[in-house]
Amino acid sequence: MANKFNDTIIRAYKGESTNYTPAWFMRQAGRSQPEYRKLKEKYSLFEITHQPELCAYVTRLPVENYNVDAAILYKDIMSPLPALGVDVEIKSGIGPVIDNPIASLRDVEKLGAIDPQSDVPYVLETIRLLTQEQLQVPLIGFSGAPFTLASYMIEGGPSKNYSKTKAFMYQQREAWFLLMDKLADMTITYVEAQIEAGAQAIQIFDSWVGNLNASDYRIFIKPVMTRIFSELQRHDVPLILFGVGARHLLMEFNNLPVDVIGLDWRTSVQEARNMGVTKVLQGNLDPAILLTEWEMLEKRTQAILDEGLADGNHVFNLGHGVTPDIQPATLKRLTAFIHEYSQRNR
Repeated sequence: MANKFNDTIIRAYKGESTNYTPAWFMRQAGRSQPEYRKLKEKYSLFEITHQPELCAYVTRLPVENYNVDAAILYKDIMSPLPALGVDVEIKSGIGPVIDNPIASLRDVEKLGAIDPQSDVPYVLETIRLLTQEQLQVPLIGFSGAPFTLASYMIEGGPSKNYSKTKAFMYQQREAWFLLMDKLADMTITYVEAQIEAGAQAIQIFDSWVGNLNASDYRIFIKPVMTRIFSELQRHDVPLILFGVGARHLLMEFNNLPVDVIGLDWRTSVQEARNMGVTKVLQGNLDPAILLTEWEMLEKRTQAILDEGLADGNHVFNLGHGVTPDIQPATLKRLTAFIHEYSQRNR
């Protein structure tokens, strides 16, 4: 296995030279895959993630189907929250729904802590199966970031404006910072367990933190993110941070102890560099382009690759996740194009 293992993406994450631009796609596992949809007729997301063999199959499927350079563990950012005492349910067409939202300091104080070995053993077993037996590419583990997790815990589900979350943050500072600390502890413990089980890179999804301005980010979020990444750095695996609509926070991200910053489609590689971002960059095709004709998709992809090749520190990805209406054949063709074009033009 060792001589066949493709570590291109890890070398790219470390800023090393590679023969081509490696690629993977957020939400590449599930959603748009017919094999996955067939499984979902029989099993819920909860049931799939709790069965390591099944979960490993779903995780490795896009690697086999698309020839991407990494697998990302199939699970939800909500997976560790029940261990803290959060009653969460993933409802079809809605997303995570929490019946006992956080509203006070007392609610935060009641939150427990995670013990990955006893609370999420199926996650760790899935990682071991994949990394020890099944994958020839690195496995990316992940966790939600404290702000994004808190937004679900306070709103009770998805939100358009995060007004309850921000009001809680502004008005109940003691409760907010305690919540951030508890979620940071959970994130560190959970991610460390993933790394120990075999995950070779980690992405922290702070999907909704772009709803804060830079000043509030520095006060309410940056200290906890600094602690998380500082503690995880000692494991010597690449650390990636991704947020949506976070252009105004990119320099804040850049000052964190992370290795890679994921860009959404709103900010190009060159624009990020012009702003002063120095980290390895990952991204950032608009997923909607995957629904257009090939000529458009090729043109947009080539533009991103050209900027990445000129920059020298780039991993290709989408600016957000694969949507259910994207054709698997499109992702397979796109991966081949990324590999061929970047190798030819290096």
